[in-house]
Amino acid sequence: MLPRIVIVGRPNVGKSTLFNAILGQRRSIVGDEPGITRDRIHGEASYRGRRFELIDTGGIVAGDAELIPSQILKQARHALEGAAYIIFLIDGRSEITVADRDLAAMLRRLGTPVALAVNKIDSPKSDVLAHEFHSLGFEHLFPISAEHRLGLDELLDHVTRGIAPEETRQQEAPEPPRAIRVAIIGRPNVGKSTLLNALTGQERAIVSPVAGTTRDAVDERVEHDGVEYVFVDTAGIRRKGKTRLMAEKLSVVMARRHLRMSDVALLLLDAAEGLMALDATIAGYAHEEGRALVLCVNKWDATRQKSKRKFTQDIRDHLKFLDYAAIAFISAEKRQGTRALFPLIRQANESASKRIGTGELNRFVETLEWGYDLKINYITQASVRPPEFVVFTARAGKLHFSAERYLINRLRERFGFEGTPIVIRTKRR
Repeated sequence: MLPRIVIVGRPNVGKSTLFNAILGQRRSIVGDEPGITRDRIHGEASYRGRRFELIDTGGIVAGDAELIPSQILKQARHALEGAAYIIFLIDGRSEITVADRDLAAMLRRLGTPVALAVNKIDSPKSDVLAHEFHSLGFEHLFPISAEHRLGLDELLDHVTRGIAPEETRQQEAPEPPRAIRVAIIGRPNVGKSTLLNALTGQERAIVSPVAGTTRDAVDERVEHDGVEYVFVDTAGIRRKGKTRLMAEKLSVVMARRHLRMSDVALLLLDAAEGLMALDATIAGYAHEEGRALVLCVNKWDATRQKSKRKFTQDIRDHLKFLDYAAIAFISAEKRQGTRALFPLIRQANESASKRIGTGELNRFVETLEWGYDLKINYITQASVRPPEFVVFTARAGKLHFSAERYLINRLRERFGFEGTPIVIRTKRR
């Protein structure tokens, strides 16, 4: 377990900007709208050889009774448990607010070391303003500009001082097996965050009846039967015309980015509402990216449709291009059927990573009942995730759709490849 450093503060003081600056990558969504970050976002950072876990929290307003602000505070409290150091971020361009004082009082009660970082101090003249914030009662104060990366060295040197630098190892330890990265995707309010909580066994993501609650991608590591998984809860993907706020547009962009970075996608469908055109659009994104896929029919306990066979047939009729994907019927809220997802994810990942030797592939070609004009001379596998095969033919030209379909079906029959798309490319010999 790495030492944990947590960034806290009221809304819109620049926590996500600081988080991204320390990590050196764009992990949290940043914008002018207050309250963009809601869930706690984890990242692994390093400063002068001192590795630590960095956590970005949502803007805290102590005592706010509304559902989402109170859930943000709950998520922040989870992050603060076991923190080695807290960075309390405030806006150096505004006066101290009641929310700042309430949060300062809450942090003092925790007994965890706190560094007060006064943000948006981007000139020597502003430096004088920063010292007015000593009245909040914290000994260590650091004027910084997260946006311009000013003052970060002093801040990080202080908060990581108790972390021992990693020694350079003469002999590299063997790398642990690679974790399977799983993106949970779907339209808004189908239960993605509820499923993440069910799979991780903790309240990892904020759940509310409000569509679009999740904005940043929330990830969590889980070990099951000796295999490590990284589940990523993404924001609900909407059509372009339906996203108005800047945060919503960015969250959809981030969701698609995390889909590209995943090994397997869990596409959630709402059994109570049935299949919609947007489900097919999102499924198309996963298929085009070449992701291995598992279809999850959520809220099965709440639907009047009790025939799994009929619902399965509806899916196969509407999503014909996903005939390779396994279908699981679950209730994320009641945690029914969620354990069965682990072997399906593992199988889809193994299929996507499978490699077949050229000799074996060409013996397979000899067994085909090939009645198409463009003759196959030989075939080889070019890559994995997704499995891509190059078919060498006597003349230039693409295989006819029906010929390509026949070849893919025979490859699946012979070698498996359940749960993953297969790509066929042709090349003149």
